[in-house]
Amino acid sequence: MCNNSDRFTMYIPQYTISLPILTSIGKIEAAREVIENAALVPSWEAKFRTDALVRTVHHGTHIEGNPLTRDEARRLVEAYSSVDEPWMVASKADIVARDRDIQEVINYRNVITYLDETRAKVSQDKYSESILSKIHELTVDRILPKEKAGAYRTTQVVIKDAATGEVTFRPPAAVEVPFQIEELVSWLNSDQASKHHSVLKAGIVHYELVRIHPFTDGNGRTARAMALLVLLSEGYDIKRFFSMEEHFDRNSSAYYGALQHVVRGGYDLTPWLEYFTSGLSAELSRVKDQVLKLSRDLRLRGELGGQQVALTERQIIILETMQANDGRLTVREAKKILPTVSRDTIIRDLNGLIRKKVVKRRGVTKGSFYLLA
Repeated sequence: MCNNSDRFTMYIPQYTISLPILTSIGKIEAAREVIENAALVPSWEAKFRTDALVRTVHHGTHIEGNPLTRDEARRLVEAYSSVDEPWMVASKADIVARDRDIQEVINYRNVITYLDETRAKVSQDKYSESILSKIHELTVDRILPKEKAGAYRTTQVVIKDAATGEVTFRPPAAVEVPFQIEELVSWLNSDQASKHHSVLKAGIVHYELVRIHPFTDGNGRTARAMALLVLLSEGYDIKRFFSMEEHFDRNSSAYYGALQHVVRGGYDLTPWLEYFTSGLSAELSRVKDQVLKLSRDLRLRGELGGQQVALTERQIIILETMQANDGRLTVREAKKILPTVSRDTIIRDLNGLIRKKVVKRRGVTKGSFYLLA
């Protein structure tokens, strides 16, 4: 991949398609199929996406040392508008914290918005250095001086162990950064890169940006965001229900250890890609289980003529209860699991399920009950 001077003339990622990678890719594809084709896609898909967004923003900044909690990140995301000043967002969210901590969360929220807006353009055109620079610019907005936002570093940096202070990695010299980024972007747009699975491509981009360390600060967030852009642009948006950042942050020592293992292993990316694909596999499998729980049964898709059925949160609770009760439910039983909901509202929810041909009613008046269709 590169020689002892950390410079390469043609980028060729070195890795082996190992059994762990194959297994993880298989699980990713299976989960993707289930999530994208689940019979019952709830009308509150927005809730899933918002939850994934909050987890991405929180864990994407928390892993870099941001002390705000997930709940505080959620409140900031909900309170934020693109025209707001950070102090206004913090005030609306009722949060007292350092300006920088607030700004980091707002910035990463803006990065994710930019990725959603940019992925279609990437699919039609190509990846570019300007996209990478924009991601970094948004990441460090109001944190670094404007002249450093989106600009490659001009000084040498080193990576140290936070506990011991020991230098664990020396990124390429600053003079090498423009050349190595150009080579990476050229490879990303090449026919050769198209032969690599998109998930592996995302993992490769993630690692290489961490290795090159092109900016003075914000490299980790920029690398993770660029990897996410690859997934979103190449058909692995998976309804935007997932958050890789949460996986990385939950065991940050394993994350950084997997990155450092590549250097110790002579720049063989296999261990890192095993970690990366395993993480995405675990996250998507978790989401898949949630979707299946809300979906009753994939066979229902065929029964409903292949149409997706939108459900409210209460209707999903009702269906889950019916499943646990041999497919049968009375209004009185529904009232027990929804004690704060009126009887009339529950009946409206059940009638809505009847119209969607998900349940059917049997009996009359007080003796009536409902069955899964």
